Amino acid sequence: MKILLIEDDLEAADYLMTSLKEVGHVAEHAAEGETGLAMAIDGDYDVLIVDRMLPKMDGISVISSLRKEGIQTPVLILSALSQVDDRVTGLRAGGDDYLPKPYAFSELLARIEVLCRRRVSGESETNYVVGDLEMDRLAHVVRRNGVEIILQPREYRLLEYLMKNAGQVVTRTMLLENVWDYHFDPQTNVIDVHVSRLRSKIDKDFDEQLLQTVRGTGYILKSEKG
Repeated sequence: MKILLIEDDLEAADYLMTSLKEVGHVAEHAAEGETGLAMAIDGDYDVLIVDRMLPKMDGISVISSLRKEGIQTPVLILSALSQVDDRVTGLRAGGDDYLPKPYAFSELLARIEVLCRRRVSGESETNYVVGDLEMDRLAHVVRRNGVEIILQPREYRLLEYLMKNAGQVVTRTMLLENVWDYHFDPQTNVIDVHVSRLRSKIDKDFDEQLLQTVRGTGYILKSEKG
């Protein structure tokens, strides 16, 4: 991926640029908002990583300006401001995801990969398929091996997000933000409860277990059968 990082903390930027390049991405850097906006408009980037607090032009203004220009490049917002209202402001300004500082590079990497896949595949897909598990998003029906599975609304949203990101680890924070809309404390066990219920419905009585726990990280939905 070609990534633009807009970050005024030069030490943090250097670390992130080095880490991104080490895993094979092409990364460019802007140290303040106005330069970052100009680069984002002129460059063909797959993902933008934008710090919220920037000199000359703050991150929210950068994102709003991009969207007004019709530029829909996915944006991951980085910020030390982690309250619900701060996140909502960033997302409503046009950000696609919001990662509070401090963060783990592995989570940032997972998030930008998700944003890039979402851009490629788009939200127009009406069907998701993982192995013999199928979701018809128009009919709002889930089947495994041709047998319909009845899900509660939250279970459906959880499965939809997991299927959209099939084959990739999704963290608890990603699920809280995308399935629960920040309404729960990160320490709550609400995710574990719903994942357990979902697993009992989609994996029970099947030899292949599709929904797997990645200890200490999150969950992954995948099939060895493709």
